[in-house]
Amino acid sequence: MAIPLSRIAKDFGISEATRHNRLKKADIDDDVRPGTTSDESPELREAQKRIRLLEQEAEVMRRAVAYLSRDINPK
Repeated sequence: MAIPLSRIAKDFGISEATRHNRLKKADIDDDVRPGTTSDESPELREAQKRIRLLEQEAEVMRRAVAYLSRDINPK
């Protein structure tokens, strides 16, 4: 006898969407479907944070160079 997945979600006290998301994440973690695994997620977030910081630093440097070079090469 097959139990509907909606019933299982209800028995666990979770919504259909939560059940769907958890099963999807489990499939990704088990390499059944492509995606970022739970182990990779924190690493990826940290790398993205570092990239944003480096981009901001590069922008500050570009602006500083532009500001300082205007005194050297007056138009």
